Amino acid sequence: MRYELADLPLKSLLPALGDAEDQLARLDERVARSEVGAGFIERGHFFDAAASMWVNGELVHVEDLVLRDAWMDIRTPTHETGLAHGIVRARRKIAAAPAGWPLTSAGLKALRGRALDEELPEMDRGRGGEELEHPGDREEDDALAIEFAEIDAVLARSNRLLAGEVEAAPAPVEATMAGDLMIRDPEWNEDERLGAWLDLMAEADRLPPSLGAALLWDAWEAIEPLERQHWLGQLMVGAYLRSRGKVGSHLLAFCVGLRALPRERRRARDTSTRILAYLDAMQAAASAGLKELDRLNLAKGQMERRLRGRRSSSTLPIAIELFLSRPVVTAAMIAATARITPRGALNLIDELGVRELTGRGRYRAWGVL
Repeated sequence: MRYELADLPLKSLLPALGDAEDQLARLDERVARSEVGAGFIERGHFFDAAASMWVNGELVHVEDLVLRDAWMDIRTPTHETGLAHGIVRARRKIAAAPAGWPLTSAGLKALRGRALDEELPEMDRGRGGEELEHPGDREEDDALAIEFAEIDAVLARSNRLLAGEVEAAPAPVEATMAGDLMIRDPEWNEDERLGAWLDLMAEADRLPPSLGAALLWDAWEAIEPLERQHWLGQLMVGAYLRSRGKVGSHLLAFCVGLRALPRERRRARDTSTRILAYLDAMQAAASAGLKELDRLNLAKGQMERRLRGRRSSSTLPIAIELFLSRPVVTAAMIAATARITPRGALNLIDELGVRELTGRGRYRAWGVL
């Protein structure tokens, strides 16, 4: 399946292209130099995952997603929450890998959960040379159990073949059905479709970064390389901008911008209308990021005033960093991070004066808006 590059009306695209390029450059420079850049990047993973689910027609609350990531669910996680958490983990993996790795065959294979250990890149390391670890890593290991079982089955068949045993031909792959709904299509060749999409990379590299990223996303929508992980294409937009050096400081929250656009523009039949919408989405995502940086800088200044006269052993700085890196924070999260009692965590929250977001009497959560 091929994607035909149409002749784009550059005259109508130039204003949106200029705005997108300008806003993306401003955001990249500010994040790279900001004191709250690390917190901004971590918060962006959650916001973009929730927006990605919204664009695809599913509703996931950011509060549930944050608690799922901390393994502190207050209700039974839904299937949609699990998918959103998978997007968060994929964004972290892309952000920790070299810039061009996600756009290679090996990178896409790893993000799809089909790579061997030797194909994985060397991730960024934390202090003391230890690899950064997130609570969801254990769930990723469990998710690969099926792939490891398939590898063991292949090795077992190879051993039997080398021993001279005759093995019956494998049964043809059949479609997986649930009633009248097809879950797995045996004719859906993901490798072939991904190859067709990767072939467009050379054409995109000849264009400005934001326009090339918009074309790659439009091609992903048309080709539909993956049967069950269509959301991965939205992450490729940020990965491509990062590989071109346009937004090298972080992975752009592209879906935050897509969410701000009407569906009629995102799903228009005219190619130029869709490309223009995607450029506007990048500009909207960058503008939202700049406003988020302003809020975080203001909140950091206000909360750090509470540190005056405090002892060096105070756990208040830990709580501040947690509020700057998570959209919502609970007393249990502060207690687990700072290794204090829940009552002590509530005292820290009262001292910081942050806003309570849920309006509930129990299972409350606070955050920086």
